[in-house]
This record gives sequence, structure tokens and C-alpha cells, in this order.
Amino acid sequence: MLALTLPLAFQCSVLVSSLGSFLQRTEDPNTSTTSWESGAVIAHLLRTYDTSHTLSLPPSSPPQLLIDVDKWTAFLLSTLGPMLGQVNWYRHYNPTKNDDALHRYEAQTYRCFDVLEGQLKKSEGASVLEGGFGAVDCHFWPWVKQYAFAGLSLDQYPLIQKWLRTVGEREEVKAAYKKVAAAAKA
Repeated sequence: MLALTLPLAFQCSVLVSSLGSFLQRTEDPNTSTTSWESGAVIAHLLRTYDTSHTLSLPPSSPPQLLIDVDKWTAFLLSTLGPMLGQVNWYRHYNPTKNDDALHRYEAQTYRCFDVLEGQLKKSEGASVLEGGFGAVDCHFWPWVKQYAFAGLSLDQYPLIQKWLRTVGEREEVKAAYKKVAAAAKA
């Protein structure tokens, strides 16, 4: 079995979230499983490799904590991620200029940022969930980090800015993005 340490599992989750739209599928040689969706990949990494629950919650956690992880993951996968993705599509890739669509998705992304900023108030910008840095932060960070590429501003979101800096300073994140940069050059 491949020795996948938790820092490496975290790096994998960052890589998956960062490259998810470019990956056709991911394969875990230890379990002979494949997936093509970042949420499913990260859930698999946590179930399989975070057995000490350093980033994830144990199943015996209070139900509300488990629901909080699920609802914020669902918010990312069903709302924030798609809205931000559409901003990038209409700003950078759509061959036909469509300012109405771009402005709609910008407004929706800012609405999502409003929700995230409100949630970050509960931890004073330290983590998405009040319990401290965890899997939800790992999953959100690569998406929110692309705000500048999307042409969006965080001027009205001081806690999102603080959270992005805090997470971005983690050694695991720096190591993951070195791998992203190396892969891009390969």
C-alpha cells in the first residue's frame, strides 16, 4: 500500500480541487477506485486516509457538526463553485461576449461571498467551521483563491481575505501548490 500521510492526503485534496475541472478522472491505486468529481475524491481521501480524523470529523461526532460539514460542502459544490466557474467561463473562455450573463454570475458569486463572510465571522476568519481548520477549509480554499483570476474583488470581505492568507500560509498548502506548478511545467 502507498504510504499516504495526512499532509500528503491534504496536498492531494488541494490538487484535486485546483485541477478538478481539468482532470478526467482520479485513481487511487491502494483501493482500485476511480472518481471524476472533486467532492467525491475528497470524501474518499478523508474516509480512506484520515483515519485519525485530523481534518475530518469522526462519525460519532455530534449530529449538528456532521450536518455543518455536509451543508458547507454542499454549498461549495452546488452554489459557490458553479457560480465562480461561470464567472470564469464568461470572462475568459466563452467565445461570444455576454455581459448580462457575466454580471449575473458575478452578482451570484458576491452573494456567495456574503454568505461565506458571515460564516467566517463565527471563527473571526480562522476557519469556515468554528472547530478550526479542517476538510471544509481544504475544499473551499482553492475555489475562493481564484477570485482575482475571475476579476472579482474582496475589498468588502476582510474575513475572507484573512482566511485566504491564513490557509495559504500553511506548509501543506505551499507544498501542494509547488506540485501544481511543477505539474504545469511538465
